[in-house]
Formats: sequence, structure tokens, C-alpha cells
Amino acid sequence: MKSRTEDLELLVAVIDSGGFSAAARQLDVPVARVSRAVQRLERQLDTPLLNRTTRSVTLTSEGRVFVEQVREGLGRLAEAEEAMRLSRERPSGPLRVDAATPFMLHQLVPLVGDFRACYPSIELELSASDDIINLLEQRTDVAIRIGGLEDSTLHARPLGRSPLQLVASPRYLECHGIPVSPAALRDHRLLGFMNADNLNRWPVEGLSREGANIRPQLSTSSGEVMRQLCMAGEGIACLSRFMIRDDLIQGRLVSLMADRIISPDPREQVQAVYYRNTALSSRIGAFLDFIAPRLTL
Repeated sequence: MKSRTEDLELLVAVIDSGGFSAAARQLDVPVARVSRAVQRLERQLDTPLLNRTTRSVTLTSEGRVFVEQVREGLGRLAEAEEAMRLSRERPSGPLRVDAATPFMLHQLVPLVGDFRACYPSIELELSASDDIINLLEQRTDVAIRIGGLEDSTLHARPLGRSPLQLVASPRYLECHGIPVSPAALRDHRLLGFMNADNLNRWPVEGLSREGANIRPQLSTSSGEVMRQLCMAGEGIACLSRFMIRDDLIQGRLVSLMADRIISPDPREQVQAVYYRNTALSSRIGAFLDFIAPRLTL
């Protein structure tokens, strides 16, 4: 029965990763082993499960029905095994967490020490990326994402909302003046994101109605770099409060036109995501239960 379960897991990996070679790399096994597992299943079921071409692998109609039920069965099996393990011990083992660099630095890193003290058997692996990653390809257990969620194959656990704020440094405002209306922003140096139109659409009353993005004079791909540029007096930025709360308290940044910000906005959402077909392991549950009440959004 063990080999049959492994065959099913290899089949699902082929579908999720898009091919035999990709599945083999993901699971660190020989390609031949993956191929034999799928062939064995097709022979036992007397049904072709995959359509194979030189460029792609897709499910047959029979394969689609079969894999859907296999996912459910493997999920229940993993859940049962996890429940059995939980009855004997505290959560343990590796847990890879991914988050955008600003969230990692300003929200998660300060919590790591206390979390490790509470769960010394969980081996944290922290990955900071400013791009949306593929959880399977990066072997990531849970990712913290800011903004709306489009991938329906992911399960999301809301962690709260972090309001967007327009901010600038005292030095910048002293040199360029304080904008008192959305129209006045046209006369200021604006900081924006590269290749991310949705992030350059500021939720400011008067700007939003026009449906146009701002035209940044200086762009970056990193929210943390933008924060640093803003504090250095390079312009006005629209940033999430989770990364600038202390800057506002310490006076390194100043909030602008707070009464003109439109809220709620999809970009304010903070959520943890993981695959729907994966049982919520005790490690993920312990991590999310720990950080959720301690985040300063």
C-alpha cells in the first residue's frame, strides 16, 4: 500500500508542476521513477490518465476525475497522520515561510525569537521575496501576501488589514511644501513601483475617480527601497502602515491627506496562503495562531 500511495503522490506532482521532469526536480527523485509510477497507475486502472506531448502534459477526462478524488484522499490521509502525531507530541519539523521583504523585516523578524522559544522543535526557514512566488516550485509551506488573492487553488487565512498612507519626510516637505489636495500632487515628486500598474493607482479621493495611475519620477521594485527613498527626502510615497508605523511615531515620515484616502482598498488585505489540497499541518497552524494577534498592521 505504501508504494501505491507514493505513486498517487507522484501523479499529483506531475500535474501540479506541469511535467515529469519538473515533478522529479521538485521531489528530488529520478524522472524514470516518476514515469514508472504513472505508467503503473494507468496499467492498474486500465485507463490513460495523461495526454503527453513533447511540450506539455495534461489530464484526460478520466484522469481529471481520478486526480480530483486522489487529492481529497491524500489530504484526508495527511490530516489523519498529522492528528495522530499531534496526539503524541508538539509541532515539529521544517516550516518554510515566504513574505515580501518589508513584511518580513518589519513584522515577522521581530516575532521570530518568541516563536522559537514557544516552538523549539519547528525549524523555521524564512524566504523574503518581492515577487509572487509559486509555492510548489519554491517548496514553500505558507506565504504572507498583501492585497487581493487571485489564485483559486490557494487557501487564504485573513490576518487583518493594513491601511495605505501617503507619506513624505520632513526634509522633503520643508523643501517642496505640503500638498493639501490631490491636484497638488501633480507638482510633487512621486515615488512608484516598476512594472506594477495596480500599485501605482493610489486610493486617493480625486485621483481614483480619474482611474489613472500616478506618473512616478522615481521607481523601484521594492517596497523597502521605496521606504528608504522616502525617508531620504526623494519624494512622496503610498505605503502600507505595517512598514511605516514606527517611522510615523518617530517623526521620520509625515502622513499626508489622511482624510482623502479611500478605505477599504484591496491592497490593504493581509493574508496567509497555502494550497487547498494540503492538510493544514500543525506547524502552519502554530505559526499563524502565534503571529496573528501580534502583528502591528
